[in-house]
Amino acid sequence: MQTTPSSARRDHTVDVAVVGAGIVGLSVARSLSLRHPALRVAVLDKEADVAQHQTGRNSGVIHSGVYYAPGSLKARLCVDGAAALKAYCQERSIETQICGKVIVATGPEEVPRLEELYRRGVANGAKGLELIGKQALREIEPHVVGVRALRVPATGIVDYGLVARAFAEDVRAAGGEILLGYEVDSIVELNEGGVVLSCAAGEVRARNVVFCAGVYADRLARLGGGAAEPCIVPFRGGYYALRPQARHLANGLVYPVPDPAFPFLGIHTTLRIDGAMWLGPNAVLAFGRESYGRLQVRPADVVETFRSTGFRRLARKHLRMGVGEMIRDASRHLFVDAARKLIPELGHGDVEPAGSGIRAQALAQDGTLVDDFVLERRPGVVHVRNAPSPGATSSIAIGATIADMAEEAFGLTG
Repeated sequence: MQTTPSSARRDHTVDVAVVGAGIVGLSVARSLSLRHPALRVAVLDKEADVAQHQTGRNSGVIHSGVYYAPGSLKARLCVDGAAALKAYCQERSIETQICGKVIVATGPEEVPRLEELYRRGVANGAKGLELIGKQALREIEPHVVGVRALRVPATGIVDYGLVARAFAEDVRAAGGEILLGYEVDSIVELNEGGVVLSCAAGEVRARNVVFCAGVYADRLARLGGGAAEPCIVPFRGGYYALRPQARHLANGLVYPVPDPAFPFLGIHTTLRIDGAMWLGPNAVLAFGRESYGRLQVRPADVVETFRSTGFRRLARKHLRMGVGEMIRDASRHLFVDAARKLIPELGHGDVEPAGSGIRAQALAQDGTLVDDFVLERRPGVVHVRNAPSPGATSSIAIGATIADMAEEAFGLTG
């Protein structure tokens, strides 16, 4: 991979700079490079390798499109993106498993929401959806209890870090660069056109820029003169892994019916591509945009979050839920108790700590969590303001969509 040694400052001049070497940024760069072979494209990232944050720390699920409002970008790009991703992984010999999943209603009050997920999924084009009863659920997951379930057979799993690295290889093969250790400190738009991205590792002059900065999307948008809203609030999701003696309690992906008042899916089982079975994640406010540990605190990030009008309104609205999540996050017993709603046989000693990740969630000023992908375009600049789950599943499709927008914004032809 083309990188710049940390000891040497090097300047670059390119046609398009993509800021952020997560899976979405790399997909955008890949799409532009393949469409325009003569285009000089560079991907900048502050880390020493690609896919170090959301991409490399997510659940690894290839979603099928049952959760999202019909007609939304998420709905369209998830279904199209999942199909494209599966084909790409087959082409590149990246292992996937189409293991399917079940979304389980544990009580009759959840059945109407389950049926609504079925209707959404059908409207979105998700394949093979089936509402099943207790007996069929027991045949799929003998240790899971529920009154009804939605079977989603097309759901799969993959290592998104491997996918991102393959995208980076495609960019490099097309003549692009991956500039690691390039953290953008300032953004200056030139009068004659173009943008200067100032980094400690060197200056990058670009005719056009696409920002795919994940948890820093709002900061870089403001730094470059973009809209202040939506702001990003980081939520940390922690996982436990089932110990070997408990691995038989779940065969695959088992999800609860999500609470429509909160945009997270609830604690569920996730089969990993390495054969492990994870349980989680919860969803708690992170005390820093890269605070993956429970006790990691970045005071400046915390102050910025609490200064946000939108966050204060969100906190007032969901205070009880937020406090409950934080208490459960600190207690393995409470975490397991929540999971036992789906798997009653699960014991408190059956799990051990696993990974954690940060979800970059866009938040509107009125305190509502932004539920769709948000893309912002100005002359010469495109900002990806919100691309949480299913961003990884959608990566090829969302990369192509952003490339379409960039072509129009940048006047690219041929």
